[in-house]
Amino acid sequence: MSGNKISTLQALVFFLYRFFILRRWCHHNPKQKLQKCPSHGLHQAQDLSNHTLIFNVEGALLKSNSLFPYFMVVAFEAGGVIRSLFLFVLYPFISLMSYEMGLKTMVLLSFFGVKKESFRAGKAVLPKYFLEDVGLEMFQVLKRGGKRVGVSDLPQVMIDVFLRDYLEIEVVVGRDMKMVGGYYLGIMEDKKKREFAFDKVLQEERLSSGRLIGITSFNSPSHRSLFSQICQEIYFVRNSDKKSWRTLPRDQYPKPLIFHDGRLAIKPTPLNTLVLFMWAPFAAALAAARLVFGLNLPYSLANPFLAFSGIHLTLTVKDLISSDRKKGCLFVCNHRTLLDPLYISYALRKENIKAVTYSLSRLSELLAPIKTVRLTRDRVKDGQAMERLLSQGDLVVCPEGTTCREPYLLRFSPLFAEVSDVIVPVAIDSHVTFFYGTTASGLKAFDPIFFLLNPFPSYTVQLLDPVSGSTSPTCRDPDNRKAKFDVANHVQHEIGNALGFECTNLTRRDKYLILAGNNGVVKKK
Repeated sequence: MSGNKISTLQALVFFLYRFFILRRWCHHNPKQKLQKCPSHGLHQAQDLSNHTLIFNVEGALLKSNSLFPYFMVVAFEAGGVIRSLFLFVLYPFISLMSYEMGLKTMVLLSFFGVKKESFRAGKAVLPKYFLEDVGLEMFQVLKRGGKRVGVSDLPQVMIDVFLRDYLEIEVVVGRDMKMVGGYYLGIMEDKKKREFAFDKVLQEERLSSGRLIGITSFNSPSHRSLFSQICQEIYFVRNSDKKSWRTLPRDQYPKPLIFHDGRLAIKPTPLNTLVLFMWAPFAAALAAARLVFGLNLPYSLANPFLAFSGIHLTLTVKDLISSDRKKGCLFVCNHRTLLDPLYISYALRKENIKAVTYSLSRLSELLAPIKTVRLTRDRVKDGQAMERLLSQGDLVVCPEGTTCREPYLLRFSPLFAEVSDVIVPVAIDSHVTFFYGTTASGLKAFDPIFFLLNPFPSYTVQLLDPVSGSTSPTCRDPDNRKAKFDVANHVQHEIGNALGFECTNLTRRDKYLILAGNNGVVKKK
């Protein structure tokens, strides 16, 4: 009986503390009465470099108020089509739930049974979608802060890499996931544990003598209550203000988004997801037709059929190559999808063209209508193989060694500069609507199929001015006026200038370490 009295007394004290003491403190803090968007209120401050900015990720940083697209990405990429369909079907019911209950339901549907070690969507897929939803005005405010603390209701594994690596946020406080045997249960830890961790982080990170400034949303009562207990000033973001925000431009990303993975090329909002599932049966039939007729018909018939089916191919030729050469031409192109050599052969109407690749699934090799030769990464053997293929006809090589979706070029391997005295740079670009035709962690055998599932995929092939002994000497010339690395860099920059892409020194190994956690060696299947 006495225990019940004590618990009742504790509850009464807690009630008085929350609703009278905290409320009185809030009324005596004039800054907390500011009910305005930080893009207006905080821009009036002279200097924020000595202050700590604590912001709500969903309510104050992202433009969209819907969390469904991010969980749909997790469900599709980590769980597959069936799981994503289940989430989509249940979403109308989820939207009728309270915010907390709806969030927990989407976490359960997206994460239940997913293995922690294989979950890479938070690092390789989600940052792209989050970056495309960041408000420029809020980002400019956060840049001026001395220390930034991001607080989110989302699981930590979804937001940590996006905030720390790409936006350079010093402290990220999300919600931990419960696991059993290395598998997610789809259940988040209680909010009280997050608040305890949040207080601990603040005690460890509060190094400046400035103020703690909170930035949250009117629609986040839990964050508003949390911020009111620790912040000297609080600024609120309204939905009407967020609608006027501009999207953070790509050139203002603190860290450029060069690599990302995942199959979805479109943000899976509820409407876009509906369109995807409605398109799926037609896409399967169309992809099958494109695959069968494209592989079996002669080029004179295959090109018109592929164009009729919605595939758009554009060819631009600057200078024609002489056809009286004893050896074939070496076409050096950037790498967008596994279909690059095939579309070069379509564009040139050459059926006997060959291609070399650093890694290709066995299934793709069997289905390829042109001859493909796997390189061994032994420079001597690979050089001899390329010379032998050139003696038999034209050859296509992608010296990047892997695909890159974004407008960047990876470092070109200089091997191609050692095997031919005439090099034809080829600038290639491709665009898709729904699905990417490349992957780093998935099954590469499905890459061409996913590309063909798009309603209107397009390819642009530009043949640039040849690099030969008479214009820009290569390493095969007796004078050897250019080293092989200079030739490789020269060809890379020529292709980059033609496409408007930025040249980098990143390699295939860099890409796979970031996206897949391995060195990029594909097993034969």
